[in-house]
Amino acid sequence: MNPPDAHTDLPVAARVRRLEERVIAAGLATDEQLDAILATFLERATPLNGARLVARAWTDPAFRERLLDDGNAAAAELGLVPGDPARRHFTLVVVENTPLTHNVIVCTLCSCYPVALLGPSPSWYKSNAYRARVVREPRAVLAEFGLTLPDETDIAVWDSSSETRYLVLPRRPEGTGEASEDALIGLVTREGLIGTAPV
Repeated sequence: MNPPDAHTDLPVAARVRRLEERVIAAGLATDEQLDAILATFLERATPLNGARLVARAWTDPAFRERLLDDGNAAAAELGLVPGDPARRHFTLVVVENTPLTHNVIVCTLCSCYPVALLGPSPSWYKSNAYRARVVREPRAVLAEFGLTLPDETDIAVWDSSSETRYLVLPRRPEGTGEASEDALIGLVTREGLIGTAPV
């Protein structure tokens, strides 16, 4: 599966637009107001936020433990709010990759995703193909992303929901022991935070 850049799941986009049109028709908001709300939210939504959490965890073992224990509280330590400020009520669970376990995130029902920490979700994350296949054949799907894992590595697939969102804590790359936290932030990709890439 080559992850496409274009939206392939148009029915979802069409449903969202129909909902927007109903809100506008009811006089609850204008198109411009909806765009402004989205722009304000996305202004601070970037994968750099998730990368900051990871880099801090790589350099601060006590923070790493707090991040794995309570993702929401650890994010707050860095001034980050994992969710939409209007609806903060979901639990952020951070799952750690190890030499024997690789984690990958999916939302089989829709596209639940910690936007504030990972930026807007890639179109392939919302696609029916990814959502259905990564649960059934995660090793094959990851290989299509270019991530081939050893046979002895278990793959854990975590299914996000409106109540619980996941973020992967990737393994720190070898040879980065002297790297600064800022340099480490630059190594972490959105795909690494989802689990479809090593970092």
